[in-house]
Amino acid sequence: MDGKAGCQRKGRVFYGYYLVAVTFVFMTLFNGAGVFVFSLFVRPLEAALGWGRAEVMVGFTIFYATMGLASPAVGRVVDRYGARVVIAAGALVMGLGFVIVSRMSDLFLFYFGYMIVGIGAAALGPVPCSTVIANWFKRNRGLALGLMAAGVGAGGIVMAPFTGYMLSHYDWRLAYLSLAVVLAVVAIPLALGVVRTRPSDMGLYPDGDESPTGEEVESNRATDATVNFTLRQALRTRAFWFISLAYACYGFGGGGTQQASVPFLEDVGYTTAVAATTLGIYGAGSTIAKIMSGRLCDRLRANHVFAIGAALLLSGILLLLTVRANSPFALLWTYAALLGLGAGVWLPTLSMLASTHFGLRHYGAVLGALNICMSLGLSFGPLFAGFMYDSTGSYVSSFSIFAILLFLAIPAILLVRQK
Repeated sequence: MDGKAGCQRKGRVFYGYYLVAVTFVFMTLFNGAGVFVFSLFVRPLEAALGWGRAEVMVGFTIFYATMGLASPAVGRVVDRYGARVVIAAGALVMGLGFVIVSRMSDLFLFYFGYMIVGIGAAALGPVPCSTVIANWFKRNRGLALGLMAAGVGAGGIVMAPFTGYMLSHYDWRLAYLSLAVVLAVVAIPLALGVVRTRPSDMGLYPDGDESPTGEEVESNRATDATVNFTLRQALRTRAFWFISLAYACYGFGGGGTQQASVPFLEDVGYTTAVAATTLGIYGAGSTIAKIMSGRLCDRLRANHVFAIGAALLLSGILLLLTVRANSPFALLWTYAALLGLGAGVWLPTLSMLASTHFGLRHYGAVLGALNICMSLGLSFGPLFAGFMYDSTGSYVSSFSIFAILLFLAIPAILLVRQK
């Protein structure tokens, strides 16, 4: 870029900030529609169609397992062709899945619909969004990723009350259909109109620098030029497998607790509105944690930040085990906040671990592979809780096992050496 072009751009808002804003929206829709609201449909589906909770939770397992398995392929496509069309297609496919679910009356179509939702979510969610942000920022990459990832928590703040309203005033079919409409109206135009995968696509440099020399000021980290693992090379490292193990335990315990907490509270005797409010508090805590953990990742080792989050999540689960019908609302709000703060660290820390340990050249593919373990944990945790409930009539044993896994995730991530 010549000096004249640099002067023309000087003083303008760096385009990367627009990308932080739109990827925040994508993460809000991906997680709010795909993850946060799922538990709100458990009892309505149970009542309307006569399914057991484990049968319903299989849908969530299919959703997250499909998303995880599709993530490496999505990452490869993003690495090769860019994120703009991938994200738009993801929103379209995810919405199509919700349309299928809104019209179904049997388990096969329910599961098939959520498989389609999972494929769309892989193309809309963390892998393409974090790839875009990691490319556009270097010095403040952690903060930018945290702001983007805050959309995950915002999904609970925005989509849980919206879906709760639709379920209370209409029915579950229209509630599912409304999710498809929101995805089509909001995500597709933003993706096609705003998303650019790399600064070079617009003749710009990371962080808004006017020349490549700005890359030299990144401190306390290996530069991306010195670390560029292919996926095959990354799979041969101990770091990849320790990270995978830690996030699998974290996803299994955290995801299982999140999805089981709403029916658990309703079983105890709290109303759906109170249970939905805890999801909102969880979402608020997650939003705050994503921004804070992203910023901390610019200053501390990402695996240490993750360990702090796992400890908070563990504390929230232990507190949830003490909830009874006569427990004060303050106890509910506290456990929900702790769960949210602990659950909020996963995406900023995983993105930073992927970029600092394995580089950016094959970032999409490597992050997609790491995301498989996180997604499989998130998918099977709720299913496990559903089966345990159907077997024992309680979630207590599930929550206890989730707590043990969260405890194991901490030493696993601390074994990852600094980069």
